[in-house]
Amino acid sequence: MPAPSTARRQTILPLLLSLAALLNGAHAHVAAWHKGMYCLNGTQPGVDDQNTNDIVNPLFNLTKTDWWFHHYDGCDQLPPADGDFLDLPANGEFTVELAVNRAFTTLSFGGANVGVFPDGQNYTNGLGGLDCISDPNIHTQNQSMAAGSAFAISYTSNLQDVTPENLVVFTTLYHTPWHRLATYQVPNLPACPDAGCMCAVRRISRLWSHIRRLKTRSGAGSQTGVENRTSTCKARRPSIPNGPLINYTLRTNAGFRCRVTGSTGSAAVAPGIPATWCQDNPGNCTSGARQMIYWNQLDGNNIEVDGLDLAGQPRSPAYNQVLGFVEGRQTDIFLKDGTASPTSVAGGATPTLTGEPAGPTQGGGAYSTYGAMTSQLWWFMLGVAFVGYVCL
Repeated sequence: MPAPSTARRQTILPLLLSLAALLNGAHAHVAAWHKGMYCLNGTQPGVDDQNTNDIVNPLFNLTKTDWWFHHYDGCDQLPPADGDFLDLPANGEFTVELAVNRAFTTLSFGGANVGVFPDGQNYTNGLGGLDCISDPNIHTQNQSMAAGSAFAISYTSNLQDVTPENLVVFTTLYHTPWHRLATYQVPNLPACPDAGCMCAVRRISRLWSHIRRLKTRSGAGSQTGVENRTSTCKARRPSIPNGPLINYTLRTNAGFRCRVTGSTGSAAVAPGIPATWCQDNPGNCTSGARQMIYWNQLDGNNIEVDGLDLAGQPRSPAYNQVLGFVEGRQTDIFLKDGTASPTSVAGGATPTLTGEPAGPTQGGGAYSTYGAMTSQLWWFMLGVAFVGYVCL
């Protein structure tokens, strides 16, 4: 069995490669894994790569043509296998696996590399404290400070027909990523078309860094290098002289074929509108159906923020209270009753996932042991996949 790897794919855009070099970092990111996802097998058509991490590559400063559902690496052209769906039980819950590589999920190698955490490890002595967690690099100091993620649904069966307006956030999960297993709540969603719906999971993060040029010796001469210093988990601005402060955001936008199961609702999902910053003024929060967050791309953005948040840090949109997103199922996203036909939809077999899933409001001090895990992942990708402050 090959050792899990995070080797870069040659399909990554030159822009991302340049940014990776600029960051001079060695860090991986977390994606939500399920058999109903696009490019589960990687981004090489016809190849089932059980050691893939293509979908975790974050997106920054791209055109909408490229960032929308990971078009830049062809992920949007690689749907799940026929009959594979992410099942969403109406008024119930669903669980996905959060991992830095498919190899650390039950979807690869018979689950031989899974652990409690996204890198296949268990950390039985606990994880978290005063410093940023860098191994696994989940960009937080502890579970309570991990800032969350969101799923959205579009009532179309064709990915090409999904728009920002018809892709509506229906659930959020605060304090992720943390454990590998994460459980999301589902509101009273109506049934999907026979061929299913399209879903997406999205995460946004912010990275503040100072960059300065340094003279370094190279034989008898010298060359100009770039040194990067990043913020703490709370996005404090480091004090480094002679360097500009750069703010950029990184995010992923993974697609799923999904369907609503069980006794479905009788109210259709309303078109989504952009969320607004409201941390300092709850009365300014956008209510009702909301779009996912699209920010700091070349085009297609639906929110702009400036200034500082209540903690005195540069504002960064997130799927939490700063934009008025409550945790768990979003119950205010529907049109009036009777705009959809209730029915009963059978779901597929529920896979057996080992470990304790993290659900809404679950605190996090206890850790469990699920066998000795010997796999080790070396991380060397830029940014962060999930919402939250960045620490490297």
